[in-house]
Amino acid sequence: MKTKELLETYYKGFAQKYGWESVISDDFKFVGGDMTNTTPVVGKQAYIEIINRFSRLFTTMRVKEMFVEDDSACVLANYDYVFPNGKNINGDVAEFWKVKDGKLNSLAIFFDTLTFDLFTKK
Repeated sequence: MKTKELLETYYKGFAQKYGWESVISDDFKFVGGDMTNTTPVVGKQAYIEIINRFSRLFTTMRVKEMFVEDDSACVLANYDYVFPNGKNINGDVAEFWKVKDGKLNSLAIFFDTLTFDLFTKK
């Protein structure tokens, strides 16, 4: 699959909260949400565990924009969140992807971590 097809498969499954794992590489690298810690979490299973926790916080997600060039992509994703404290918000996340050997191989995300942190506290 080409980069765009991989991302379309990922986001279709991600929005449904199942079926996205098939396009993730075994040595997947994820960096997200903490500008002070750029050390990636490595491994498909580790990323699945992160997403299982994150999936509890959003009700819907959609891709607003997708820019693809060869084995790299940038996606602006939009999420409707429901936090443990009862707050509901809508927010954008900038997601930067790399593809290697026909699989999604890395992801770095950027979003408003302060608001996210405040709303996840009970």
